[in-house]
Amino acid sequence: MDMTSRSPSTTNLPPVSTNVIRIVGARENNLRNVSVDIPKKRVTVFTGVSGSGKSSLVFDTIAAESQRQLNETFSTFVRHRLPHHPQPDADSLQNLCAAIVVDQRRLGGNARSTVGTATDILALIRLLFSRIGQPFVGYSNIFSFNHPDGMCLQCEGLGKVDTVDLDRLFDRELSLNQGAIRFSAFAVGGYRWKRYVHSGLFDNDKPLKDFSKDEWHTLLHAEDVPIEQPGPGWPPTSRYEGVLPRIRRNFLRRNLDDIKGLNRAEWDWLVTAGPCPQCQGARLNEKVLSSRISGRNIADWCVLEVGELLPVVQEVDAPLAASLVPMIAHRLQQVVDIGLGYLSLGRETTSLSGGESQRVKMVRHLGSSLSDMSYIFDEPSVGLHPRDVARLAALLRHLRDKGNTVLVVEHDPDVIAMADHVIDIGPGAGEAGGAITFQGSVADLRRANTPTGRCLSRPARVNSAPRAASDWLPLRKVSLHNLKDVSVDIPQGVMTAVTGVAGSGKSSLINGAFVHAYPETVCIDQGAIGGSRRSNPATYTGILDPIRRLFAQANTASASLFSTNSDGACPVCKGLGTTETDLAFMEPIVSVCERCRGRRFTEEVLQHRLRGKNIAEILAMRVGEARAFFDEPDILPALDRLDEVGLAYLSLGQPLSSLSGGERQRLKLATELAQSGRIYVFDEPTSGLHLSDIDRLLRLFDRLIERGATLIVIEHQLDVIAQADWVIDMGPEAGQRGGRVVFAGTVAAMLANGTGETATHLRRHVA
Repeated sequence: MDMTSRSPSTTNLPPVSTNVIRIVGARENNLRNVSVDIPKKRVTVFTGVSGSGKSSLVFDTIAAESQRQLNETFSTFVRHRLPHHPQPDADSLQNLCAAIVVDQRRLGGNARSTVGTATDILALIRLLFSRIGQPFVGYSNIFSFNHPDGMCLQCEGLGKVDTVDLDRLFDRELSLNQGAIRFSAFAVGGYRWKRYVHSGLFDNDKPLKDFSKDEWHTLLHAEDVPIEQPGPGWPPTSRYEGVLPRIRRNFLRRNLDDIKGLNRAEWDWLVTAGPCPQCQGARLNEKVLSSRISGRNIADWCVLEVGELLPVVQEVDAPLAASLVPMIAHRLQQVVDIGLGYLSLGRETTSLSGGESQRVKMVRHLGSSLSDMSYIFDEPSVGLHPRDVARLAALLRHLRDKGNTVLVVEHDPDVIAMADHVIDIGPGAGEAGGAITFQGSVADLRRANTPTGRCLSRPARVNSAPRAASDWLPLRKVSLHNLKDVSVDIPQGVMTAVTGVAGSGKSSLINGAFVHAYPETVCIDQGAIGGSRRSNPATYTGILDPIRRLFAQANTASASLFSTNSDGACPVCKGLGTTETDLAFMEPIVSVCERCRGRRFTEEVLQHRLRGKNIAEILAMRVGEARAFFDEPDILPALDRLDEVGLAYLSLGQPLSSLSGGERQRLKLATELAQSGRIYVFDEPTSGLHLSDIDRLLRLFDRLIERGATLIVIEHQLDVIAQADWVIDMGPEAGQRGGRVVFAGTVAAMLANGTGETATHLRRHVA
C-alpha cells in the first residue's frame, strides 16, 4: 500500500526494500505518528505495557489494511459478505503481505462444531473409515453426524437431547385460565396461550390434574389437529399443536440467542440436557457405528484424548490406508505439540477457552502449504504452561521457516526470547504511549532502558518469607472431570497459587469443587460482563449516575437528559453512536452515526457543560484524566480503584464489549477492592498484563490479604507463582493422566523438592 496522496511529505521517500514492511506516520488510536520497518520472513514480537499501542499498530493498522486491500480484490457481492475494515490513519504502508489473524476470540459455531471439524482432522478420519472400516457402510459423508444418512435421527446428530421437565412446566393444581402453563412464553393473555383456551378442545376452568388421559395427551402431544368449534380468538386457518411440539418448533430447534424476550434463567430451569437415549451421545446412527477399525468405531475415536488417539492411529496397517495414516498422525501430533493433547476430537468448540481456540486455529494453519503470508498472533501463550510455551515457540519458528512473516503481540518472557526482532512500544499506556521506544534484538532489549527491558533484565524474586495461614479450607475426596478422589487443604488469609499444565485439573478443583463447597467465594474470571451495548466502565463502576447528577445540578436540567438510554440520546442511533444497515442475508454495515458523529447525545444535551466539558467529552476521558477532573467522594474512589488495577488508559465511555478478557477481569477486580475479608478466586489474572503490570497486580493482592482476604490464583506466570505463600501443583500431565495433587507447600519447598513440570520451570526461572 502507498498512501502518498494523503501526505505530500512522503513522496520523496527512498526506495523501500521488499524485505521489510514499512509503516510511515501511523496515527491509529494513540499511535503518535509512528514510522517503523518490520523485517519479513522473521518472527517479530511486539512488546509494551497494556494500552501502549501494540494492538493499534499490529491489528488496527497492519492487519486491517492488509485484509482491506485483499478484500477489495473480490467482487462487490463477495465484499459485502466479508468483514469491513476501514482504511487506517497512516501516511504510507508498503510491502504488506496477505495477513492471517490468529486471535483469542472463541471459535464460533454451534453444538455441531467440534475440535475435529475445526482442525479438519475429522474429515480425514471419515475418509479412513470409508476405506477400511468393516463392514463397509458407505462413503466418507455418511460418517458425518451432520449428514442426514449418518446422524442419529432422535438427536439429529447433536448427541444430546433437551428434555422439558413437565413438573416444572405445568402446575396441575391450576386450570388453563389460571395459568397452569408456567412458561412465560405461554402466559395468560398471550398469543400462544390463546392457541389452547380458544381451541374448543378443553374445559379451560378445569384443573389439569382432573384432565382425562386423552385430554392430557392432546394438550401435550397432539399435532396438526383441525379445529371444528374454535373460540372467538382462534385464527381461521390455524390447526392445533400440542405444547411440547410447539416448544420443540419455536425454541428447541432454534438458536436461543436469536429468540427475542426469552428469559434464559427460566428456560434453563424448565429444560435439562442429557445424552441422547438412542445413540448414547455418539451422534451417529447404528448403521454407521457398526463400522469399525480394530474394534473401535468412529465415535470411539472421537471420545479419546488426542494424546491417546495418536498411537491408535499409528497402529493402523492396511494398504488402502497407507497414505492417510501418516497425514492423520501428523495433524494429531501437531495438536499434542501445541499443548492440546488432552482434548478430544469430539469436544465442542463452544466450550474452549480463548487460548485453546487460538491454538486450535494454529493447527489448521500449520497444515497449510501457503507461504509469503503474514501470520499475526495475539498473545498466543495465554493459558499455556511454561513447558508448552517452548512448543509454541517451535511452531512459530516452523511458520517462519516456511517463508512466512510472523508478527506476535506478547508479554511472556519465553516467547519474547525466541524472537528474531523485537519492537517495544510505549513508554506508558494511553496518551503516555504510542511511540516506538526500542527495536532490535532480544539481547539489546535486555540492556534497553524501557519498562520491558528493565523487567527482562532483573533477577527473579522469590517469596522467602511466606505468610502463615490463619486457618485451612479442606476439600475431601473430590472426583470431578479428571480429578481422581482428590483431597487437599487450602490455607486462609494468604495467597495460594494453583498450578499445572493446561488440562491438569486446576479449574475442576477450584472453579468446580472448591466454589461448590464454599459458595461464598467471589470468582473473578475473564468471562463476559453482563450489560447492554451501552455498558461501559462508567456504568459498570456506578459513577455515571453521580456524573449525570452533577450535570443536572450545574445546568438546572433533568438528569435523564444525560443518559444514552433516555431523553438525551441521539434519535438516529438511539444513543449507540453507530448505525447499522441491515443487508438481509449479507453482513450488516456498521458506521458512525452521521447525526451525532459518534457522540451519542443530541446537540441540545451537548450544549450543557460541567466545568467546561460536555457529557460526551467526559465519557471520552481516560480514567487517568478523569481522576484529575473529579474530586467528588462518590466518583473519585472508583476511579482510584480502576487506576490501581492498571486500567487508567481506558476511557469512561468505552464499550465493555471491546475489552479483552484480562481487562474485563481487572474491571471486576476494581469493583471488589472496597471489600474486605472475602475468599477470591482469580483465573489467570496475568492474561494481557505486561511484566511491570504484574508487579502492580501483586501489590494489589498484598493489599487484599492485608484486609483479611484469602486469594486462590490459578496461574502459569512464574513471577506470580514465585511470590505465592502456598503452591498446589496439579498433574502430572493433562486429561486422564492428570487430576492429582503432585505438590502442596511453599515456594521454597517446591524449589527444593518439587518433581512436577512447574517445579522444573520454576527452578529454571529463578536460577
